[in-house]
Amino acid sequence: MFHIGVDLAWGRRQPTGVAVLDNEGRLVQLAAVRTDEEILALLAPYADGPCTVAFDAPLVVTNPTGNRPAERALNADFARFDAGAHPSNTGKREFADGTRGGALAGQLGLDLDPHAHSPRAAIEVYPHAATISLFRLGRTLKYKNKQGRDLEQLRGELLVLMGLLEGLGGADPALLLTGPGTWAAGEDGAGWTALRRQVQHAARKSELRVVEDQVDAVVCAYVALFAARRPDEITSYGDAATGMIVTPRLPEDHQPTPRPRRGPRDASPPPPDPVGAVREYALRHPGLVRAGEEFLALVTGILDDAGINYLTVTGRTKTVASFAEKARRLGVDGEPLYPDAARQIADTIGLRVITYVHGDVDTVADLLREQLLVRDDRDMGQETAQEGRFGYASRHLQVALDPDRPVPAGLEPLVGLTAQVQIRTVLQHAWAEFEHDIRYKGSIPEEHAHDFDRRFTLAAGLLELADREFSTIRDTLRAPARRTGPSDPQVEEAATDPRAGIEPRELAAFLAGQYAEAGWSRTDHYAWIAGLTHELGLLTLADLAQTLREVDETVIAARMDYRYPPGAVRRLDDALLLAFGDAYVALHGNAHRRDLLGARLARLHAPAG
Repeated sequence: MFHIGVDLAWGRRQPTGVAVLDNEGRLVQLAAVRTDEEILALLAPYADGPCTVAFDAPLVVTNPTGNRPAERALNADFARFDAGAHPSNTGKREFADGTRGGALAGQLGLDLDPHAHSPRAAIEVYPHAATISLFRLGRTLKYKNKQGRDLEQLRGELLVLMGLLEGLGGADPALLLTGPGTWAAGEDGAGWTALRRQVQHAARKSELRVVEDQVDAVVCAYVALFAARRPDEITSYGDAATGMIVTPRLPEDHQPTPRPRRGPRDASPPPPDPVGAVREYALRHPGLVRAGEEFLALVTGILDDAGINYLTVTGRTKTVASFAEKARRLGVDGEPLYPDAARQIADTIGLRVITYVHGDVDTVADLLREQLLVRDDRDMGQETAQEGRFGYASRHLQVALDPDRPVPAGLEPLVGLTAQVQIRTVLQHAWAEFEHDIRYKGSIPEEHAHDFDRRFTLAAGLLELADREFSTIRDTLRAPARRTGPSDPQVEEAATDPRAGIEPRELAAFLAGQYAEAGWSRTDHYAWIAGLTHELGLLTLADLAQTLREVDETVIAARMDYRYPPGAVRRLDDALLLAFGDAYVALHGNAHRRDLLGARLARLHAPAG
């Protein structure tokens, strides 16, 4: 089934935006056309089967003057948000002989009664009202070209709307504007992304108009999808006989943003403008997404270089929709929690490091402190414990590039930006995710609230005990053990193995003996460095053992001055670097880190003392 949006121009000389979503919410078509023939031709492949076509235009108009009943009812809810509908009546020339939308729906064979539950239906929608409900906007976004609005205001408001739509990727239902299976146009295949660039670089208002119609069409299509998936959260104004407008229901507690006060110069200042903060954030968002990717690569590189064994490192940049929701939050006194949201909401770039054991949480934090400037460091588990209870446990760091150090090449966009890094064990992460899902996404009956609190506390205590036991197991395994030597049967057997190259699992077992005091490394890192040994021509464990016998580990330890327990792969990495020098740096598998290895090699060859 397809969900189709048509931002229908009232005049046939103006562009009409058309958007098509598949049943998974993927944007599969987006265009601007003008004539009825072009509209019908574009919709033909999608409207010949089950579909809903949502028109931003009247479909039924029977009243000779004034507003239709649907418009009066909708305006009663939305006019205070600047989202009132314009009057439609047969006294207007464009509706004297019927409606353009109704004629198109008829040619497509669509049912005009939304309550008939036809598999092929047309509905009338109103994007301004829909965005107020979907995004809890205090007033409509001013991206329509009207007197007094300049190019930059129109650009900013349209980017806000596009950012809010992009934020629906994680909503229910999801709206997927980019990625596999979505609409693509142009040589780079980045359809929606190209549309955003068109807005960013528009030199005239007319260039924004074409994009505006297509963005409105996406809103229309999403309303059609929303109505199909969440019919209980839809309000229908009017009726099928006189015209009906369908829109997501206005939240009962939602209020419009107060208008700026007008008065003498000494009057109280205007209320905070969350939409202004969202507008500013929307303009910055593409750059912040790129910066978030750079922060993720930077932190991952720091951990990998140190040989830290972690489960995952992930990152996300707060969507415009998420920022807008946070900017609108009110305190218990009814005042905004973030009066200066653009400056006060600092968690726009977030990273999360998941470790296996609790000891590695401190190791990761110490390592980041050595490499980056830490502006804030909160141990949420410690704060919870100081309150005499078990519960949420996570280390939260606010990190930035250190201004006293040279900026690494390629990281200039990160100057002046801050990222929040959450560090927690896999057990802490499981508890936090489950607790958040239950408390904030679900609904706990009041009669069960106390019992749930007790059970969550019990679970947190058990997980903390499990974390300690895992740490004890890891520490016991790190105790001094027998080193694997050249006469070890494991090596002797591998020496006669006809297979080309060392298997990652064999290498992991070998390194556990070779560097018994070292920490475990990531599973994928064993496979990666096994590939490097193959490039070096070290095809058996016997070959590798012979090479390592000729390496002076005391030199490596002295030159590297490890301030953290390096993992086994990092230990082998440094040993091979010392043994093969520039030849190791030049390996194909090291292409992504040659500068880093070059700096390490210089340290290994530095004079003692």
